[in-house]
Amino acid sequence: MASFQRRGGEYKRRQSRVREEREINLCQSTAASVTGNIPQVPNPNLSHTVSFSLSLSTVCLYTMESAISTLVSQFKEFAGKDGSADTLSKEEFRSLVASQLSNFVQNANDPAVIDQLMGSLDENNDGELTFLEFWQLIGSLANKHGGFSQ
Repeated sequence: MASFQRRGGEYKRRQSRVREEREINLCQSTAASVTGNIPQVPNPNLSHTVSFSLSLSTVCLYTMESAISTLVSQFKEFAGKDGSADTLSKEEFRSLVASQLSNFVQNANDPAVIDQLMGSLDENNDGELTFLEFWQLIGSLANKHGGFSQ
């Protein structure tokens, strides 16, 4: 009887491991999304307590949510390089287009193309792109890529 229970426990552990592996494959780990503190834990070898801090979360995103998350994080990464972290300067925009959208934007390394593109997106003519202004480019490229535009 004991060996049967042990096998059953091993089977349950194996099923649990397979389930966890599936969840890991479906989930995207994101550090700094959620932080939590483990309460102070007494250490028997020391006369004081030790604090631990844990900063890790696993967020399960659907495919479209993951795509949006990627767009937002890439915008923030490039926007934070010089000046405002909320807008893309011309140089940040050029760098983003050249490194991330070169298969969708023809002549992405041509300064004239970047000037024309930025001029068409910069609605308030302040020389920088907000996320919403940038989003117009993403929508246009997705529309063309999907065969929706004429």
